[in-house]
Parts: sequence; C-alpha cells; structure tokens
Amino acid sequence: MSQIHVKTIINGDASEFLCAADETLLDVLRDRLDLTGSKEGCASGDCGACSVTMDGRLVCACLVLGAEADGTEITTIEGMATGENLHPLQQAFLDHAALQCGICTPGFLVAAKSLLERNPDPTEEETRYWLAGNLCRCTGYDKIVRAVLDAAKIMRETA
Repeated sequence: MSQIHVKTIINGDASEFLCAADETLLDVLRDRLDLTGSKEGCASGDCGACSVTMDGRLVCACLVLGAEADGTEITTIEGMATGENLHPLQQAFLDHAALQCGICTPGFLVAAKSLLERNPDPTEEETRYWLAGNLCRCTGYDKIVRAVLDAAKIMRETA
C-alpha cells in the first residue's frame, strides 16, 4: 500500500510523517510519532479519550485520517505543559483529584483547554455541556468540573 507524505505542526513543532491512506490520526500520533498521551477508548468518536485540537478545533483523533493532518496545526496533551511547568488545568486536576485510572484524563484536559480558550469564564452548565463528549467511568465528573472551573478562575486572575 502506498504511503502519504504529511507535513504538519504538532505542539508547535514542524513534523513530517508517512502514513497509509486509511490510518487514523490517533494511530499516527501513537505509533509513528510516539505521542502516546492521547488514548484509544472506543475507536468510534464516542468517548473523547483521543481528543486533540486541529487548527483550533476539538476533534477525536480516532475519527480523523492521518492524511487529513497535512497543512494543519495539531495540539495534543503533550503540548499542554511548558517544560516542567504544568498547565493550570493539569495542576487543578491534581489538586482536585479529578483523575483515577487516567484513560480519559488527556481527552478531558485537551477539551477543557479548548473550552477555556473560547470562554475563560464558563458556568458550571457550560462546562458540563462542553465536556459532554468525554466519558469517564471512574470519577463521576464532579471533580473534573470543579477542577476546570478552578483552573479558569486561576487563569483569569493571572492573565
């Protein structure tokens, strides 16, 4: 099978890779680029564990073909922290114990960051609505929502 040459920017860095026409972006990220933070939970776009942003739009990497990444800018969970400094959302998830098994955590963090980039002061209802595409079997969502709202407050105060 022929390979497709893709040029993209991932987490701020220029990246090139070859992929099969039917290979998902999630498989490319994990298997070709060793960016294993995004998880495969369902492979059907229902759980949000593989959430990334593509040109600023929140997408499920399991539903996007790797070839579609050509010419785009992608941000994964690996692009959230700055060196050793955690993003305020990552710190809030730790502070609020908003994670347990960790499969859903990267997708929630990427989705929450996408929300706060669009709306730095969301209500609880807006937060729950925005995160509705991410499923968690462990936490019950309350700690996740509290962490996002707390991080939003901290981010507004330090802006």
